Amino acid sequence: MFNRLALLRAERNVSRKALAEAVGVNFQTIGYLERGDYSPSLELALRISAFFQVPVEVLFSLTPFEPLTAQLTRSA
Repeated sequence: MFNRLALLRAERNVSRKALAEAVGVNFQTIGYLERGDYSPSLELALRISAFFQVPVEVLFSLTPFEPLTAQLTRSA
């Protein structure tokens, strides 16, 4: 599973610890998710997306995300 968790955390200036506390997991779980070492349960994925107030498909995908630079150049 692919995710943009680290990107969104950095953009919103949220630490792993703060996110973990908000969604009820150990901070190490957030690190495992970001590295792709762990796939979240549906419940956890929904809790994380609710925390960031974005659709779950903005954060998680079964296929690699297109690089943001490609998206930006298309929009320009």
